[in-house]
Order: sequence, then structure tokens, then C-alpha cells
Amino acid sequence: MTRVASLYLPHLAIERLRRLERPRALPEPRPAPMLPVDDDPGACSVPRGGGWRPGARWAQQGAARAAVEEQVAALPLHQRPPMRELGRRSEAADHPFKRPVAPDRRQPAPPPATHHVPMILAEAIGQRQVIAAACPSAMALGLTPGMAVTQARALIPDLDIRPADRAADAALLADLALHAVRHWTPTACVSGDDGLWLDLTGVAHLHGGEARFCHRLIRFCRRFGLTARVAVAGTPGAAHALARFGREAMRLLPGGQEAQALAPLPPAALRLTPEAIAAATRFGLDRIADLLPLPRGPLARRLGMTSLRRLDEALGRVAEPIVPIVPQEVPVARLRLLEPIGTAEAIEQVIGDLLAALIRQLVERGRGARALVLTVERIDGSAQHLSIGTARATRDAGHLARLFHLRIERIDPGDGIEAMRLAAPRTDPLGATTLAASLAGDDAPPDVALLVDQIAGRVGEEALFVTAPVESDVPERAVRRVSPLATPTGWPSWKRPVRLLPRPEPLVGVLALLPDAPPRRFTWRGRVHAVVAGDGPERIHGEWWRRDGEVWAVRDYFRVEDDTGARFWLFRRGDGVDAATGDLSWYLHGLFG
Repeated sequence: MTRVASLYLPHLAIERLRRLERPRALPEPRPAPMLPVDDDPGACSVPRGGGWRPGARWAQQGAARAAVEEQVAALPLHQRPPMRELGRRSEAADHPFKRPVAPDRRQPAPPPATHHVPMILAEAIGQRQVIAAACPSAMALGLTPGMAVTQARALIPDLDIRPADRAADAALLADLALHAVRHWTPTACVSGDDGLWLDLTGVAHLHGGEARFCHRLIRFCRRFGLTARVAVAGTPGAAHALARFGREAMRLLPGGQEAQALAPLPPAALRLTPEAIAAATRFGLDRIADLLPLPRGPLARRLGMTSLRRLDEALGRVAEPIVPIVPQEVPVARLRLLEPIGTAEAIEQVIGDLLAALIRQLVERGRGARALVLTVERIDGSAQHLSIGTARATRDAGHLARLFHLRIERIDPGDGIEAMRLAAPRTDPLGATTLAASLAGDDAPPDVALLVDQIAGRVGEEALFVTAPVESDVPERAVRRVSPLATPTGWPSWKRPVRLLPRPEPLVGVLALLPDAPPRRFTWRGRVHAVVAGDGPERIHGEWWRRDGEVWAVRDYFRVEDDTGARFWLFRRGDGVDAATGDLSWYLHGLFG
């Protein structure tokens, strides 16, 4: 027996925009005192808010430290800051043998976000701007799709008006249909502009039954901020009508009861044309029950043959096939050899033939390869896999053949290879390339993507990277690795060493005046360095929102130069006044030059 589910998303366009504009809620930190930011640091000449204050100003009295201690003593025990300081790597690490605390599932779910300003989406039809979609609050005020935007603005002055994007809505539905084909049912397609059809025939038991599947489907849409209604019936037309014109969020209709369920619904539930709906209203046919006893000939003359076919499809008299959406298949080229091969030259020849066949498929689809996987099947039944990747989408057969040539020695032919298969699991759109500069006689900028691919084929993809900035004040958290072809932007203006150590290394024998003077002498890796020039301090506070141990943590960085001309970037833990900010130990973090 055929079973079809209809997923209806009544506010798809509005909720898609709400989801894009929804702020990411950050977890609320535990209450802990934060380091005050002021311009009067007390005994230290460097303000707690950070920045440079060259020179030293000696502490005259301990009033500032005493005031801080009094503030901490006045707090409850559970709110006092811990005595942990900013560690070497400034990374928050949990105890390795500590059992994680399970979340309390008895807590009620947070209430859904409410939007007080009504929102509508406007689209141009001819010379008029009409409402394409309206949020529930706007519809409660009388704004409906098809109404002129000027009339809606006159009724509600503070209306939030956005342009409609039909293409984005269709793309979201297409992605949802692809997800349904890959995870729920092999037969699914888009129905109209606001829903999907899912063929549950023979697959409902895989999800625990139709009721369980519908509940999971509604929760899935709710997690993405979409309001969903689901109906399951024996025909696509009946499921479509019950999902859109029914009163329940989930409706499971047993087989053979389509006529009784559709009887109280209006004729618009049958997906009739606007002309047919107007004709039914003119003849007083307000419900589908009014259409059932009428003779088919007069009904066809009044509403048209299309309306009669829609009625038969909803009642199951005429089959309405669902044309499933087919996911894009991975481009694959395969060759079965007449005789087993085992030499490198023969293998490269077959790879060239496979690349030629695969590139023809990529050209037809307008895409370029980013990753290729070569599968070698030996006569003993075993298989080997060899993969390559490119930094940029390409269809250059010669370049791809050179990448395989760099790894050809990894193939063990054994007693012989009888079949080879080449697939492109990752592809990107690849269109035409601009040749204006070359045609004009100018030198085109060199393309380093080919060089990057060849070097990666020799030393590995992980060995090639460039650094990009990250929004963080802690130096070891302020950079990350990105693709070698990326163009990082947003580098800070303050000076940083070219080379940072993997982790700060401790210094011994440091001679320095507290709290603001750079060191005059230190010992690093068994060698004594005499400092002849220094600049600083630059104060960096711990990132208190990461862990409690960084609430009071302080680092004072200095740029120093020794008598041999070497320049170092080192820091002291603590501000030299308050013991809670650090233990006054010194570390070397980077080298200049």
C-alpha cells in the first residue's frame, strides 16, 4: 500500500531570514570578579586596561594592593577568584581523569524567540510591490500575501519590509530534499514552494513507524528554526491537502479514507488554478464534499479537466507519480584490462586514459576536480587506493597525471592489476578563465597552484600552509593555519616577532627592576645574555571568558636586545604589584629577525 508524507513549511521564507539573523547565544560565564579597567593603576605605571607605558614608576605605597585584597575578602567564598595564573601555553585544560558533568535534562527547554516587529517580504509584480510572505504576527494584524505593500505600510507604520528571495528559498528546499533522499527515503521531491513529498512506502519501519518518523521530522525542522506540519496519506494529493489545510500539526490518515478526510476542506486544497477556484466560488462549491456527488461531465465543463484530474489523484483514482530528486553522482571512470599489468609505465598509461574519460564528465558538468581517488584491483581480489588533492579546482590532465606520477611507487601491483577505477569525490564549480591580460600583451600573474600541488605531492599536504590572524590577545592563540593559496587579512598593527617558540621557555638568572623595567640580564638554554636595550612593558590580560584561571592573570611583554645584536620577545607573569596576577617568573616567547 502506498504511503506518502507531505512536509509543509508555512513560514519558510520568513524563518530562513530569521535563522540567518539569529545571534549565536554564548554560554553565560560563571560569576567571577573581573579585573577592573581604569586609568589609575595605583602603584603600577601600566594601566590594567592594557597598552604601553615606557619607563618605570616606583611604587610609593601599597594602598592599591590593600584595596584589591579588601574587595576580594568582601566577596563570598564561591565568588573569590582562584589562585591559578596564566600558564605557559595559556590553554584551558580539564582534569584528564575527571568525569564530565552530565547536563540536567529535567530543566525545561528555553522558550522560542519572539519577534515583536512584524515582518513581510515584498516582491515586484509589474509596477506594484506586493507581499510575498508575512510572519505570523503580521498575518494576525490582517496582512496577507498578495496585498499591496503601500496598503500594508499605511496600516502598520513600523513594519519591517524585506525583499523576497525566491531563489534562496528554492535552494533551501532543494538541500532539504537531498538530505531526505540520503537519510530518510530514496524517493523525495519538492512540492510547490513550501514543502516536500516523501514516499514512505516500505521505509517507515526503518524509522520506528510513521508516527515516530513524523515526530522526528518536526523536531528536525524545529532545530533549524522552521515551523513544520506533516500529513501522511495514501496519495500525494491527499497528504498535500491535509498538511496545508488541516488543523493538526501531524496527521496520519489510514488508507482508503481520503474522501472522508478531504470532504470538509475547501476546493483550493486540491491545488486548483485560480480560475477554477473562482469558478467554484461562483457556483457555490465551498467544500470538496460539494464536488463529489456532481456528475463528471458538468463538473469538467465548470472547473476544467485539470481540476477533475486533481480530484481523481487526491482520491487515488488516478496515479500521481512522484519524480524523485537524484543526488549528483560522483564522476567515475573505470577500465577493465585485457591482460594484467604490473609496470609503472603501463600503470601511468592507464591513468592517462582514465583521466581523459573523467575530464570529459567534468566538462559536461562544469566542474573541476579537487580530490581524486585511484582504486587498483589486483587479480588476487585485493584492492589498493591512491588519492591526490589539488589546491584549486582543475581539469588539466597533464597536471593531474604528474601528481599521480609522484606517488606511483606506492602502488604494489602484486601478481598483476586487472582493473582500475578513478573517482572524483570532491569537485568545485569551474568556469571560463579570463585571458584579457595575456591577449593585451601584459604579463599575467603567475599561478602558484600548480607548484603548491607538486610540492604537496612530495612532502604532504599538511606541510604547506600560511598563517592567518585570529581575534585574540594571547599571542599563541592569535594565529592559525590556512590554505597556502589563501590571502589572510586583518593583521594587527603592533609589532610581533617573526618566530614564536612552540611554547614559552623559562628563563633563569633574570636581573630586573620591578615593576616596569626590562631585564638587564637573563640566562636562556645555558647561555647568559646581557641586555643593552629594551622596550616595554606591553600588558596582556588573560581571556577571562575561557576559564576562571585567567581572570586575574597578567603578562608584561618586553622587547630586548643583547650585546650580540640578537633581539628577543620575553614576558613576566604578573604585574609586579599584586601576587594574584602571577608569580613574577620570566619566559622567552619569540625571536625577532
